[in-house]
Amino acid sequence: MEVGTNKSDTYKKVTNLHSIRYSSEDCPVTLTIQVMGRKWKPLILYYLKEGTKRFSELHRDIPEASKKMLTSQLRELEADGIVHRKVYASVPPHTEYRITEYGKSLSQLLELMAAWGLQHQQRKENPDA
Repeated sequence: MEVGTNKSDTYKKVTNLHSIRYSSEDCPVTLTIQVMGRKWKPLILYYLKEGTKRFSELHRDIPEASKKMLTSQLRELEADGIVHRKVYASVPPHTEYRITEYGKSLSQLLELMAAWGLQHQQRKENPDA
């Protein structure tokens, strides 16, 4: 949802999307996946919903991600305005990350993804149900 719009306006725009033909580059779903689609980005945002975190805390939350990959995806989220990075010039230096107001607009999408994931997991565990 665009910052500053109400949900009903956004819903009207979304429900009219399927009547428009988009190129693969202009498709709203493609644009969303470009921002959210990398492997660790949804998890990064999930953990940042808890509040500001240091890089080391995020790495502990997502140990499967290498430090290089985590840094790369955090920088991409920062470039897209989804995450704010603050570097402290202390010894040793440390960096903190938080979700921006614009990034908070992805909360509903993350919640829908989580709900769908739970349903999918249940379906895989009980295919006959």
